Amino acid sequence: MAVTAVVGANWGDEGKGKMVDYLASNSHFVVRFQGGSNAGHTVINDYGKFALHLLPSGVFYPGVVNVLGPGVALDVRAFAEEIDSLVQRDVPTPTIAVSDRAQVLMPYHRLFDEYEEERLGARQFGSTKSGIAPFYSDKYAKIGLQASELYDKESLRSRITHALELKNVLLEHLYGKPALDVEEVLEELSAQAEILRPYVTDTHKLFVDALRADKTILLEGQLGSLRDPDHGIYPFSTSSSTIAGYATIGAGLPPYVITEVLAVTKAYSSCVGAGPFVTELEGEEAEELRRRGGDAGEYGAKTGRPRRVGWFDAVATRYGASVQGATALALTNLDVLGYLDTIPVCVAYEIEGRVTTDFPTTSLIWKAKPVLRHMPGWKTDISAARHLSDLPKEARDYVAMIERETGVKVKWVSVGPRREQTFEA
Repeated sequence: MAVTAVVGANWGDEGKGKMVDYLASNSHFVVRFQGGSNAGHTVINDYGKFALHLLPSGVFYPGVVNVLGPGVALDVRAFAEEIDSLVQRDVPTPTIAVSDRAQVLMPYHRLFDEYEEERLGARQFGSTKSGIAPFYSDKYAKIGLQASELYDKESLRSRITHALELKNVLLEHLYGKPALDVEEVLEELSAQAEILRPYVTDTHKLFVDALRADKTILLEGQLGSLRDPDHGIYPFSTSSSTIAGYATIGAGLPPYVITEVLAVTKAYSSCVGAGPFVTELEGEEAEELRRRGGDAGEYGAKTGRPRRVGWFDAVATRYGASVQGATALALTNLDVLGYLDTIPVCVAYEIEGRVTTDFPTTSLIWKAKPVLRHMPGWKTDISAARHLSDLPKEARDYVAMIERETGVKVKWVSVGPRREQTFEA
């Protein structure tokens, strides 16, 4: 049995989809364990370039079972559209299982996300307006809806009626918007139930059988450590746990089964969304790094928004890898830095005159200034490298620096967006 959690060490956008797509060829299951369609994993392979928002990144392998676990925010319309988009581009119809305990993102969750960001104005959190915060709020307020409940019409009507009693008060009196109609919501949910019907199953039993048969499982996380609501830069976080410790809960597996935690980090820093970002670059320097970053530059796979970019932050990455319990790192986008004569790296923060290598809480991160060390660049294209020994000494030294600063071994190195541009270090 091998169960590997692939998670982000930073703000998200680290290249987790690429790593899952690469590793999925040797896996029986790939499982999304949290989050929804509010972020994207970019995958480039022989079928083309894809931005997956809800589907696991194992969907390009016909022999892989792709599972949406009970921790996922299940946007049924987005789910169906994503499957259709794959098939239309000649990807073989993937094998997909949806947990009968996964909660459904309701038609009104997107509305509440949009209205709240509108109400907050300049204080907004940079939401993708995909309904994620309202979804998880309802889940823990116990007015959410599990996928299995879509098929019990009497219970469904009662549950929706109760939920809308609360929702309509907010819509009319807080946001000044029209009330929702129970019948219209039920009609939409009835259509969604039919879309989901071929996929909904008891994934707990599926995994019990898989573990007994010694199957290989990849757990795919969304976003990264610093977007976790407990361990990240709160309140500039997502609404579900991005930490590997939650992976077994969100997937529906026993807590002892994870054999490896692979934390993914870029060779520099990037971030979508609001909040403090210590190494952030501005102006032409930022635009140059953004333009060179990845296959199509540093722009959000979900939103298309320009990502904020900065130099590698060893303080944040050490902390992010630590809270993930990383047993290994995957280092992506190393090739992007090949244009630099020297490469700045943040090795500490200066906060109110004190230098620290510990990652602080949000109020102090706002005050932090990066303490930079400069490393020699390699000034050459390394995208054809297929072994660590193929890299120039300066690039190998950069990889060694990341291992030294984070205290975690770099197991995989990526020097380009395609599968074959990833190799074991």
